[in-house]
Amino acid sequence: MRFSAATTAERLLPASLARRAHPWAARIDRLVFTEDARSQAGRMSLIAFSLRIVNAVIAFVSQVLLARYMGGFEYGIFVLVWVTMIILGNISCLGFHTSILRFVPEYRGSGMIPELRGILLMSRVFVLISSTVFAMAGAAGIWLLEPAIEQYYVVPFYLGLICLPMIALSDQLQGVARANAWALWAMAPTYLMRPVLILFFLWAMHMAGYDPDARGAVIAAILATYLTTISQLLTMGRRQEHRLPPVQPRFLVRLWVQVSLPIFLVESFYFLLTNADVLMVGRFMQPTDVAIYYATVKTLALVHFVYFAVKAGVASRYAAFIHDGERQALENFARETVNWTFWPSLFMGMIVLLVGKPILTLFGPGFDAGYPLLFLLVSAVVARSSVGPAESMLTMSGHQNVCAGIYAVILAINIGLNILLIPVLGLWGAALATAIAIIFEATVLAFTVWRKLGIVMAVFLPVRTQTEKG
Repeated sequence: MRFSAATTAERLLPASLARRAHPWAARIDRLVFTEDARSQAGRMSLIAFSLRIVNAVIAFVSQVLLARYMGGFEYGIFVLVWVTMIILGNISCLGFHTSILRFVPEYRGSGMIPELRGILLMSRVFVLISSTVFAMAGAAGIWLLEPAIEQYYVVPFYLGLICLPMIALSDQLQGVARANAWALWAMAPTYLMRPVLILFFLWAMHMAGYDPDARGAVIAAILATYLTTISQLLTMGRRQEHRLPPVQPRFLVRLWVQVSLPIFLVESFYFLLTNADVLMVGRFMQPTDVAIYYATVKTLALVHFVYFAVKAGVASRYAAFIHDGERQALENFARETVNWTFWPSLFMGMIVLLVGKPILTLFGPGFDAGYPLLFLLVSAVVARSSVGPAESMLTMSGHQNVCAGIYAVILAINIGLNILLIPVLGLWGAALATAIAIIFEATVLAFTVWRKLGIVMAVFLPVRTQTEKG
């Protein structure tokens, strides 16, 4: 027997209250406890959103403790190294962690089990190999450029490269979990387990007498990443084996690479775009400035995670609607996802602006210097949320090449503006460059979805009627 919120309300509440609660309870049942595509996506987004809230609290507490414990200078070094490793880990998947969102629903829906087994196995091995190559290339780059790098960055960057393959594999496993609508395993390892373990290992190192510096924090991150990813791999592997018939895998390597590489460009440009400001601040300013700006960005994440949560839940649903040829359902669902993204983002943005300054003061003296930047950055992120996960719509509908081109242009604009503005305006230059790039991104993506697919993904624009479409 399945749980029903509507039935439970009727049993537990007085008749008058039960009648009032019934419409809301019925909506909860449709969202959480039914098995259609829309409900699966809504449930995935709801779980992702809930986990991101918990993660935001954990990440915030951990970053506050790190900043307080290490001091602004050492914390700034760790931030730059860790952000760089997260970016490289995502990029070194070469698009397979996202293309799998398209192939898994397609192969499962078509009964192509050998191909499904093939993509699951090949993507995992491919990601491990490519990320190892990236790590070796990164180490060679540090060795060659060491005279031009500030010495306090050299050893932490070498250490950070050790965990690069595990970061990449974790991203690939997250893609598999999202494709199967395993919301908990898609989000919990990276966004709950890893931050907690970093804190635990850092505390253990402190108890063992090690100094609270960037090197120790990176070592704690290495241990946490390996433990989290290996446990994720073993658990998800067993779960996958129970669900698939024991057939010989079939490898369509050429097709998978052709689809994944443009997605790799999209993801690379997107990840660089979302983190370019932190990297550029690290290039032109001191670690203490990196620490202040990163603390501001972490506070902004309370707004941005709404978009991330919706994107995590809907990408595979877009692919399923497109594969099944359900055009009208796709349009309706796309419009829903825009509302799912915009209104919670607007609400969270208002909350962040209200409590942003006291939040930043928790990081330590001087961190509240980033509070004025929040007004500009929150406005840009809310504007971005008004078009929903438009890039996922393009990627899942086969327009990944166009999407890659868009992000290449946006990234170039962002980096160019950072280079021009940071030396003149400091942290305000980084925030302004990022805000301009984000608003341009939202505008171009919404326009491209409309031109390529005829779907309006913008919260305040009217949906065309069937007569207008004809």
